[in-house]
Amino acid sequence: MALAHPWIILVAVGAVLIAVAIGLVVGLRRTRTGEGESALVSRAERLRRLPSFRSAVRRRMVALSGILGLGVIAALLAGVVAARPMASQTIQPVNSSRDIVLCLDVSGSMIDVDREVIDVFDKLLDGFKGERIGLTIFNSSPVQVFPLTDDYAFIRQQLSELRKGFDYQTDTPEHWVGTLNGPGASLIGDGLASCAMRFDHLDDDRSRSVILATDNEVNGAQIVTLDEAAAYSRGKKVKVFALDPVGDPKAETSIGLSKAAQTTGGQSYALRATTTVGDIISEIQKQQATALRGQTQVVWVDSPALWVAVLLVGALGFLVLLWRVRL
Repeated sequence: MALAHPWIILVAVGAVLIAVAIGLVVGLRRTRTGEGESALVSRAERLRRLPSFRSAVRRRMVALSGILGLGVIAALLAGVVAARPMASQTIQPVNSSRDIVLCLDVSGSMIDVDREVIDVFDKLLDGFKGERIGLTIFNSSPVQVFPLTDDYAFIRQQLSELRKGFDYQTDTPEHWVGTLNGPGASLIGDGLASCAMRFDHLDDDRSRSVILATDNEVNGAQIVTLDEAAAYSRGKKVKVFALDPVGDPKAETSIGLSKAAQTTGGQSYALRATTTVGDIISEIQKQQATALRGQTQVVWVDSPALWVAVLLVGALGFLVLLWRVRL
């Protein structure tokens, strides 16, 4: 057991000592002055020798000692309770959820739709409960905006800040920083591969999904192609759900994007379709949520129950004795 405020015990002990000292001073003063004697009794010494009188005196002395002892104990117990007894507990947080990486193409060809994509990302949050979500953006090079987290207030704040960058009110928009470190632009395969590598706890069999928003218009030499990145994702058991701003099933870019998503067990959805958000949420929630065990922690919690119970017993005994002795 530990006490949150152990100094309160010293205060209680001090209060008890002061009370006892005051009682002794008052008692000695009354003895010296004869205060409290109600009447003189003739031949009182004969009365004091009576067995019944001695027995009554002993009973009263025992009762007074009990009152004093219970009063001291109750005061000290009250100090212990006020000092907040605490007990340690070992816990291991468990988060039963799925992991989702939002993967956003911020190349020039996506300028007109990136704000819409972020709005879709924000709506997706309304359908998730406890899922860990991360965000990576890419152009010629990828940048992780934030890692997997279940702090949805933080996620919304980051999405809002990123969305402001697409208004181009500054010379260097936030999404340009770090995403233009390579040759070419809109390297979709490299971007998807990078997003698929953002998952942690790889030894755990968890539901992992990438929501990839891109028009699939590649401009430059990629390290890995979209098909190779999709195959890599499938090997890591990562499902890809694509948001296609073109949304034309006959367009070559849309066909390639849909094929890559289906390779991983996912699907491709038109960005502006009315059911896109609901469909993605539904598909992700079909995947089994897995418990993720956090780091073992030792926490201290209030544990006053035993001390409060003992205090109540002591206080009750104190009051009963007071009533019996008629003090």
